[in-house]
Amino acid sequence: MYHRIWTVTNVLLIIGSIIHIWFFRPHDTTLIVISQFLAQTAMVLFIFNVNMYFIFLLIRKTKQRKVKIRLATFSRYFMKWHIKIAITSTLLIVGHSWINLFKIGPVIGYGHIKMLMGYTSFIFLLVTLFAGYLRHKKASGFRKKSHRITAMIFTVIFLVHMLIPV
Repeated sequence: MYHRIWTVTNVLLIIGSIIHIWFFRPHDTTLIVISQFLAQTAMVLFIFNVNMYFIFLLIRKTKQRKVKIRLATFSRYFMKWHIKIAITSTLLIVGHSWINLFKIGPVIGYGHIKMLMGYTSFIFLLVTLFAGYLRHKKASGFRKKSHRITAMIFTVIFLVHMLIPV
């Protein structure tokens, strides 16, 4: 039941962000379009990575052995890509940030709430990456929990950043 709700939420989030970014945002220059594309791609990849928590949650909570085996097999395969996806997404966000600092920042002001939430989400992204690095080097309950919490906070902040109008 919960996995269906989570799947629908993910699909709606991705479709909603596509509609929001491509139909309700200005497309003044080619660089702005590139910036929006970079952000959209990174968002989908980040959401994909955040879903690992929910896959592990389903593995723990489900009582159906076949579902557990299927999810465990998928998660074992997917975890090989988790770090690569995170690094790729981060590089896309760095490109998005640079374009917006030089094209949008002077227009709306560097202290605009959208810019401030962008800075904040970028800081939480770096904290999440650092927590993930520590967890990768030596897994412990604290490191696992801190990586998960910072990832969830980052996700909420970047979604707020995305929804703030310019």
